[in-house]
Amino acid sequence: MPTCDSGTSSDRHLGSVPLLRPESAAVPSCSTRQTPIQTAAACPNALERIHPPPATMEEELRALLADLDALKQRPDLAAIDRMRDRVVGMMSPDSAATAVATRSKIKDMSAEVVDSNPYSRLMALQRMGIVDNYELIRDYSIAIVGIGGVGSVAAEMLTRCGIGRLLLYDYDTVELANMNRLFFRPEQVGMTKTDAAVQTLSGINPDVVLESYSLNITTVKGFEVFLGSLTARSSHGRSTGVDLVLSCVDNYEARMVVNQACNELRQTWMESGVSEDAVSGHIQLLIPGETACFACAPPLVVASGVDERTLKRDGVCAASLPTTMGVVAGLLVQNALKYLLKFGQVSPYLGYNSLKDYFPTMEMRPNPQCSNPACLERQKEYMKSKPERDAAAKAKMEAESSAAIEYPVHIDNEWNISVVDDSDTASSSIQRSAVDSLPEGLVRELPSEDSYLEPPASATSAPIDDDLEELQRQLDALNSS
Repeated sequence: MPTCDSGTSSDRHLGSVPLLRPESAAVPSCSTRQTPIQTAAACPNALERIHPPPATMEEELRALLADLDALKQRPDLAAIDRMRDRVVGMMSPDSAATAVATRSKIKDMSAEVVDSNPYSRLMALQRMGIVDNYELIRDYSIAIVGIGGVGSVAAEMLTRCGIGRLLLYDYDTVELANMNRLFFRPEQVGMTKTDAAVQTLSGINPDVVLESYSLNITTVKGFEVFLGSLTARSSHGRSTGVDLVLSCVDNYEARMVVNQACNELRQTWMESGVSEDAVSGHIQLLIPGETACFACAPPLVVASGVDERTLKRDGVCAASLPTTMGVVAGLLVQNALKYLLKFGQVSPYLGYNSLKDYFPTMEMRPNPQCSNPACLERQKEYMKSKPERDAAAKAKMEAESSAAIEYPVHIDNEWNISVVDDSDTASSSIQRSAVDSLPEGLVRELPSEDSYLEPPASATSAPIDDDLEELQRQLDALNSS
């Protein structure tokens, strides 16, 4: 069954399909919000679009004054109309709210618990021992391919988490049909999804470096730009390339392109998707050579030789639920954070069925007969380095176990309660009996705890019997009278 954002686990089957790179797509373009130098290196023939943070009211007014001075020298009716639209936009409530909501960049993450600290609740994970050093998240770069129902929400979550750098890839534009999903707004209709994402995300967290690539990665030129951007040095100079790729595309062909790029670059990535009926989804971790790549077990419909594009019916749109996509995006980002910050258990494959609240999980090993040559090369490299990695992991476990120190469960013990072994109890009873023995001729005044002494017979029992007889005679005399 074809899927809207991915094939489900039941659709996976061994097979092979060649990588397709059609030439009929639009010419790719890419941009970055930070500097045009990095974009030009990755995309030399593309049109650059720089995305500055939202301008303040003072900057906008200065720009208007400059335009008015220019109009004095050369009147232009079209320019006057544009200036009028800008003034109207500045007077609207939305623009005023945007100007107030912007904040300056923060150099270092702080754990101080104050209302003005946007990272206080994130740094609490470090104070609670969940993460060793949460601030390391600023050193990581993540590429998100596909800014749709899952990718846009994943990008927002990572931005709010304070990720260091985000690379966004998509060639589609925002439509009113996308309003049933999260993230996008009606006023962004007509913008490319990457530009709309940069506009929103830069206002949420200006500390994140955002790079926008509006291109089709399934074309030959788009694939080359995609490869170059994944390995290029970041404009902030803190990392080279990316640490993780998140695939949030809605077709098999694009997934195969991401799979090919990651296999060639030895790049770890995570695949995600939502089914065509919008009630199930999944995420999957793919490590070249160690786990199955996407070509190792493609969906059954593709492995059988059927073109998935022929299965789509004209006039029928795949279902889409923001709830299902939000759940899948949350699972995807959670798995990415666990992988990068090294806490918890990273899921190799996790499914989601909303009808039964079922979360299946499994692990998929690489196929030795995979059709992807790059995948076979990564498998050989992994097998050669496996003994060395196993020895290092064993040595690390032994070092951790030897360095472990046992501490009492409760350090404070005001009642002096102790736990002893049964053998200690037996020996202590023998010692106590030896200590309790007394010299000959001496007896204890109090009874021991192991025996009960009967009280001696009372010597005054006879007078009591006489009193009873006297009472009986008195009763008999009363009855006779």
